[in-house]
Amino acid sequence: MGRPIFDAARMHPAIRDKIASWGVEIVEQVQLAIEAKPIVVVGMKMNPAPKKARRLLDAAGLQYTYLEYGSYLSGWRKRLPLKLWTGWQTFPMVFVKGVLVGGASDLEKLMASGWLQEMLKKDSE
Repeated sequence: MGRPIFDAARMHPAIRDKIASWGVEIVEQVQLAIEAKPIVVVGMKMNPAPKKARRLLDAAGLQYTYLEYGSYLSGWRKRLPLKLWTGWQTFPMVFVKGVLVGGASDLEKLMASGWLQEMLKKDSE
């Protein structure tokens, strides 16, 4: 079963476009990045978890794209559409080959298990 999403048929027609277009720019930025790059980390300033994810990738010698949106003190409204789009509530959001793998701790587990290396190897073969 997937996440419940409010049925558009139950929205008044006058607000459907407003709802559909809210935050679309930031979601499109991330979509473009995850389509073009093998590893994308979406984070925010002042948060140690995105820094941890970046350190893990740096230590493994893996290239990644980092997108940063605001901080604890700013940008929460800009980041909110990403949370609604993915269903992931925290930052970072780490994407590998277009797949949301979770945050820094999830990335660490996937690296330790060898999964990340296998995913990245699939394309290069």
